[in-house]
Amino acid sequence: MSHAAPHSPAYAELLDLGRRLYDRALVRREQELITDPRGQPIGWLLDTRAAMLDGSLFKEVGEMMAGRLRARGVDQVAGLGFGSFALVGSVLSSGGQPPFRGGFIREERKPHGRRRLVEGPVDRSRPIVVLDDILNSGRSALRAAGLLRSDGFEVVGLMTLFNFTWSGGRARIEAQGLWFDTLLDLNLRDNQPGSSDSC
Repeated sequence: MSHAAPHSPAYAELLDLGRRLYDRALVRREQELITDPRGQPIGWLLDTRAAMLDGSLFKEVGEMMAGRLRARGVDQVAGLGFGSFALVGSVLSSGGQPPFRGGFIREERKPHGRRRLVEGPVDRSRPIVVLDDILNSGRSALRAAGLLRSDGFEVVGLMTLFNFTWSGGRARIEAQGLWFDTLLDLNLRDNQPGSSDSC
């Protein structure tokens, strides 16, 4: 599938949105104490919840992602964990036809009530895409895809806000037969965000 060519209006719009998301999500150690999962201080992180829970960005991101998903013939999305919840909601709010369906993936099947692994009106007979905020190693995205597949869904791709190009996550995703799309590739070497024209 082809995307907008560099220097086209659509490419410039994508790059602008990605950079505004990045600026809103970036937290540096000079601003507050931030740590890695082991509790060790780190220099920066991207807090996508701060960006996606801003009403103006929420709407813009939803419309951008929805357009890219529709171009692939997909109208169902699902996410696992807090980083994905606002993304699923933003795509659902984008309008257009057909309307999107969304789901939230549980870490394990609920043991009572409807006993579901995937909450929401998603349809197992239609392809579904995993939404996640950041692709780093790819392990959490593959876990989400695996949970969906174990529940009878046809997972066809992964879409993210940011892709850490230095981490190898994209290769892991594509090795599992999934397409991958991101709004912004981030390259640690030059510490500058660059727009993605992936997939």
